[in-house]
Amino acid sequence: MIEAAMIWNEPNNKSHWEIEFDPGWLMFGDMAKRAAGAIATEAPGLTRVLGGISPIDPAFIGNMERQGLLALLDAVAVHGFPLDWNLWKLDEWPNKITEIRAVTDLPVWVSEVGVSSFGADEVQDWGLGRTADLLRGAAPRVHWYSLYDLPQAWPATTRHKEAEGSSYYRHFHMGLLDEHGRPKKSLRRFADLTPDFGLCQWFHFEDPRLDDAVRWMRELGVTYLRTGLSWADWERPDAAAWFDRMMSKLEAFDVTATFCFTPEAAGIHPHHTSPPRDPDEFAAFCATMLRRYYGAGAAGTPQLVTAAAAG
Repeated sequence: MIEAAMIWNEPNNKSHWEIEFDPGWLMFGDMAKRAAGAIATEAPGLTRVLGGISPIDPAFIGNMERQGLLALLDAVAVHGFPLDWNLWKLDEWPNKITEIRAVTDLPVWVSEVGVSSFGADEVQDWGLGRTADLLRGAAPRVHWYSLYDLPQAWPATTRHKEAEGSSYYRHFHMGLLDEHGRPKKSLRRFADLTPDFGLCQWFHFEDPRLDDAVRWMRELGVTYLRTGLSWADWERPDAAAWFDRMMSKLEAFDVTATFCFTPEAAGIHPHHTSPPRDPDEFAAFCATMLRRYYGAGAAGTPQLVTAAAAG
């Protein structure tokens, strides 16, 4: 089930880490190296991936190389949304991947790419088709973001929220389905792209969409999925029951589990995007998740380790 472990989410996004706490990314590099070591100990052979960078910055990858992090990883990843947020054109996707390949020999995954339907469903539909033309076969993994729109009642994590204008509201229109589960024009086109394309879908704590999401992914022919296992959520009451349910439901898919987000009590700053005060605690969380949800089956394939078996 778990085919890869991804360390953090958009690590170089300035709104999440760098400006206040870690201008040289030394804290992040140290935390990620400890996490990579814990993952290797707990799940030898499991693919370890650097969280998808946003913006796509070769200098950040070079920094991680100099810190020795890339020697502990099997792939790096990038995120891109040129029709909505990035300051480059959609047709530049191949060049963006080439820029990263120039500074590392590791495979480059596209762990988030998408187009919003904020202005028109037709824009998203066209953007999906053009993105497929540019990226199909260009990366070992291409995760389309996302299956569902973000519900309007759930705030998006950004720096300035509504002050960003349409840039903020585009966060709520990235799905192939709207927030009520109704298909958009792009859904049919996406079905023609599987299994080459996978999905990135974040499930909120006790997300009521989980069962329907699994049904839709099966209907669409999705075989691989990226989602998050949030350290911050793990500290909630009844977290184990929710995590067990979610991972059991996703067992049929090849899952890239993204380990991310700091409990407020464990952060330098009381916010889920804060660096942890003790990076070993994040590494311990990664190890706990793999002990619970990753194991070698009789055929050597990943399988769920149930709560009872995990003790």
